[in-house]
Parts: sequence; structure tokens; C-alpha cells
Amino acid sequence: MIKSEAKYHLGQVLRHRKHPFRGVVFDVDPEFNNTEEWYASIPEDSRPSREQPFYHLLAENDRSYYVAYVSEQNLLPDETGEPVEHPDLTDLFGEFEGGRYSLHFRLN
Repeated sequence: MIKSEAKYHLGQVLRHRKHPFRGVVFDVDPEFNNTEEWYASIPEDSRPSREQPFYHLLAENDRSYYVAYVSEQNLLPDETGEPVEHPDLTDLFGEFEGGRYSLHFRLN
């Protein structure tokens, strides 16, 4: 059975459960929607189920900025209250308030 409702929202700041990075959600896939090569590159013993939401994040760690694709099971809300410094944030989001970023556009 596919879980159809995402737990996290656009503009929300999240952190990875196992790896030292955090990021802002800019898109959500209701289930895995990436390449087989990407999926196979994850060690089998830690490979997430395909049947859950996957999040696109404008991510950062202490060395770089990048886009991450992460399963819901591997994410947690970021409780630091600190903004993310990713250089592409201003293309999609407005102000950082209350631990999240506001969208520049309205969704239907």
C-alpha cells in the first residue's frame, strides 16, 4: 500500500536522520520517482522503501550546497530554528519565519 500523504511541507526545514545535512523542501514525490541507478547506489541494507514520499531538498552541510532526494523515513524536522543558507533559496522562497520559508508563489 502506498502512503499518499506527505508528512512534511514545502518550505519546511528538515534534517537527515543519519547524515549531517539539513535542507528546505521544494518538491515532494508521493513515491520514489528517481532513476534505478540512483536507487541501486544505496547500500541494500539501508535502501528505503519506494512506497513512501520522497522529498527534494535545497540542502547544505558544513562543506557545500546541493540538491538532495530523501525518503520520508530518513527525515526529521530541524529544531535549530536557524535558516538554511543555500544560494538558490531566494529563487523559490521568501522570508524565513517560524522555522519555515514562505513560498514566492501560490499553489492551486
